[in-house]
Amino acid sequence: MLRVVDDNGSLGTMTTAEAIKLAQEKGLDLIEISPNAEPPVAKITDYGRFQYITQKKDRDARAKAHVT
Repeated sequence: MLRVVDDNGSLGTMTTAEAIKLAQEKGLDLIEISPNAEPPVAKITDYGRFQYITQKKDRDARAKAHVT
C-alpha cells in the first residue's frame, strides 16, 4: 500500500499496481518521496520537472549558506 499524492493534492492510499496504472494513464511518473513513512508516500509527477525543482532548491540552499 502507498499513500499517493499528485499536484492537486492527496489521492489516498492504494496498491502499488493501481498507483503505477494511474500514473501511466496520466502520462506521468510515480516517484517515491518518503519510503520510511507508514504507509510510504509516492507522488505522481513528471520526473524531469521533479529533478529540476530538487536541483534548484539545493542550489538556492548553497547560495544562502554562510561560510565562516
